[in-house]
Amino acid sequence: MRLILVGFGTVGRGAAEGLIAAAAELADAGCSPVVAAIVDPLVGSVYRQEGLDLARLLALADAGAPLTDHPGAEPAPLMPDILDLVEADVVVELTPTNLVDGEPGISHARQALSAGRHLITTNKGPIALAWRELRELAAGNGVQLRFEGTVMSGTPVLSLCESGLAGAGIRSVRGIVNGTCNYILCEMEAGTGYREALHAAQQAGYAEADPSGDVDGWDAAAKALILANCVLGADLALHDVARAGISSLDAEDIQVAARAGEVWRLVARVDRTASGWTAGVAPERVGNADPLAAVRGPGNLLVFDTEALGEVVIGGPGAGRRATGHAVVADLLAIHAGRGRRR
Repeated sequence: MRLILVGFGTVGRGAAEGLIAAAAELADAGCSPVVAAIVDPLVGSVYRQEGLDLARLLALADAGAPLTDHPGAEPAPLMPDILDLVEADVVVELTPTNLVDGEPGISHARQALSAGRHLITTNKGPIALAWRELRELAAGNGVQLRFEGTVMSGTPVLSLCESGLAGAGIRSVRGIVNGTCNYILCEMEAGTGYREALHAAQQAGYAEADPSGDVDGWDAAAKALILANCVLGADLALHDVARAGISSLDAEDIQVAARAGEVWRLVARVDRTASGWTAGVAPERVGNADPLAAVRGPGNLLVFDTEALGEVVIGGPGAGRRATGHAVVADLLAIHAGRGRRR
């Protein structure tokens, strides 16, 4: 199985690490992925028809050296031209999320699927903004579109919904899907002010220099939208997701909740109503007995209310380059096994 990786920043390198770490497991499954090209306008684009040495590329990228220092590698064009140059089965799209117009991820997704390549992406933009178009494009070209890493990073929540919860009659989903906000709220519970907690999250690598996508609820809203549309069959747009962030919370809010035996969490919700599905994200006070209260630091957790099983809870890491790398490996194995496409 030949791959093109589009994007070799933090997430792209995590995918490369995941492929290296899972090499034995992949081989046991009869899957031998070969990365034939890396496409990234910032760190460099290279290809080698017989395959690239991922460990060498990681060492070059982490040292700030050009990827063209890889022995035998040639400079590669960007998307979509790389699709004509390199014969590949799967395009792995790993560029940063853009929730305004989804670019360049949406264009990359369209180009790969139109060319008859399977697509794996960790980029929330294309799935949140163009899910139905991309699903139809994949079906029309007989390829799979997989995106486990878009919600809860490497924690296999979408796979759980696709298989284990199929037919369970999901009535609602609620939970923590943004680790940055949860880290900040936990720091504030320990007595740290909001600004200091945000700075600590940035220092720890959980928050960007511009943290608005996290603290204003945009990231969580996109994930709620993916759950609503891709798992539950809703037909919502991003503007349909009610959204509030955590930046208005202060020390007094935290203390008042604590005295009542509660904590603040940024909660994403998708609910079935008589007229259809609704989705939203907002800070909520939850009791200490609630499973959401036990989630510390950058962890994520979702609670599914189902007709067949009652409540089903899944939790795990919601961020990190290694966790996201695992999501890519899981999606690759699903494509190799020919498992069903996302509905």
